[in-house]
Amino acid sequence: MADPNPFLTADHNPERNGSSSQSHLQVPDLAVQKKPKRNMYALACSILASMTSVLLGYDTGVMSGATIYIKKDLGISDVQIEILVGTINIYALVGSAVAGRTSDWIGRRYTIIFASAIFFIGALLMGLATNYAYLMVGRFVAGIGVGYALMIAPVYAAEVSPAASRGFLTSFPEVFITFGVLLGYVANYAFAKLPTNLGWRFMLGIGALPSIFLAVGVLFMPESPRWLVMQGRIGEARRVLEKTSDTLEEAKMRLADIKDAAGLSESYHDLEIISVPKRSRGEDVWKEIFLHPTPTVQHIMLVGVGVHFFQQASGIDAVVLYSPRIFEKAGLKTETDRLLATIAVGVSKTIFTLVSTFFLDKIGRRVLLLSSCGGMVICLIGLAIGLTVIDQYPDEQLTWAIALCILMTLLAVAFFSSGMGPIAWVYSSEIFPLRLRAQGCGMGVAMNRFISGVILMSFISLYQSITIGGAFFLFAGVGIIAWIFFYTLLPETRGRNLEDMEVLFGSFCRWRSTSNALEEKKKRMEGDFYGLPKPQ
Repeated sequence: MADPNPFLTADHNPERNGSSSQSHLQVPDLAVQKKPKRNMYALACSILASMTSVLLGYDTGVMSGATIYIKKDLGISDVQIEILVGTINIYALVGSAVAGRTSDWIGRRYTIIFASAIFFIGALLMGLATNYAYLMVGRFVAGIGVGYALMIAPVYAAEVSPAASRGFLTSFPEVFITFGVLLGYVANYAFAKLPTNLGWRFMLGIGALPSIFLAVGVLFMPESPRWLVMQGRIGEARRVLEKTSDTLEEAKMRLADIKDAAGLSESYHDLEIISVPKRSRGEDVWKEIFLHPTPTVQHIMLVGVGVHFFQQASGIDAVVLYSPRIFEKAGLKTETDRLLATIAVGVSKTIFTLVSTFFLDKIGRRVLLLSSCGGMVICLIGLAIGLTVIDQYPDEQLTWAIALCILMTLLAVAFFSSGMGPIAWVYSSEIFPLRLRAQGCGMGVAMNRFISGVILMSFISLYQSITIGGAFFLFAGVGIIAWIFFYTLLPETRGRNLEDMEVLFGSFCRWRSTSNALEEKKKRMEGDFYGLPKPQ
């Protein structure tokens, strides 16, 4: 049996040196050891990979303003605007559906490059579009690239990150989505003064530029160590882990865990390249997911896909992308004022997303997720009340109601960005077993984009049918259901190795008893190791 704490040398084990008193003297020394500095190489790799998420963020932000000028220039209807805005998320389903298999085939790194290349082509097509049909073709191509980027960025970040900083590093995709939204808002304001037929084309076409820099930057990243092990390239995986781990001992432990998860024997320890069984290379996983799922896989699939469902069903994309219309309904009459207000939304989203990244590994996923969801529900109710009051008194300038709507919009985005935004990507990227990770994350992204597309393609029609205040009351109701789902079914995953994650799942609503049993087992192992009394 392996030592409970592989970071210690043989001399620290009381069973080996025969002296429990010596081990007691060692414990204080361990307790005062300094925490390792954050691994800068893993940080750089995660940043580069996560920057692909800028593509979606920019498209979301820029479309909020570009649709104003597209409608004027091309003379299209509100229904066509809904389709134009929302279909990129439906198209992203295609990209995310095949991205998992692609990343298992050509690797995580080249999949990121592929995503950047596709979006580059899509952005150019949109910027050069001469009519609505041409514009929709560009949206389709860009949507494929977005689907690839959203699936692969959190998977790569999770697979290169040490457990101690995984929450921080895997939250970067949401950070760059948020940064992209802000860039899109700024581009709207910057190009709004151009002639109508040029302004929206510059807004959309300039999105091709980031994808060039991303594709070049990714060439300097290493491949995911877990993908390398799946391909039998053990030597390469070992070298990557040595660079992305906080200590050499941790690198050895991570490699052993990955090989164990891939079903590889320790007898392969000194080999550079080996032949890996078909199942370990990520093939035939669909049978395990759909035909013969274990309770553990069922639980993981439920929460991995469910967290993405509720992230978007909360209506956040309607708040972000249709914010100019919300501000118009709230009483901001000029286009310039509305676009400036949307920049404030982008700033709020960016600040609170950055704040959340520093707390994910300190206070955990559940606390942030539950507080974020609860706060967003309250803000959506406040926004719905303000918009309803304004609708009831259309001829009066209700300053307090206008201020309430603007404040609730900013706070709703802030609460979302402090938890629900980044944690959906973090949580789904870390809970899937190695053999199911690419396809499982792909399904989560597919659900995320599908729900986003449905909401964006129906929001205008929805608020015209039940009023805009009624639409946000509906989103608040979904948020309450989401809070119950998160509280009931989602275990805390902070600090656990990816290869150990499966033990938390399989008991569904009774996961707390499983978690407590694991903690007791850990305490007993530590007590045996240090010769301490067993916990009562």
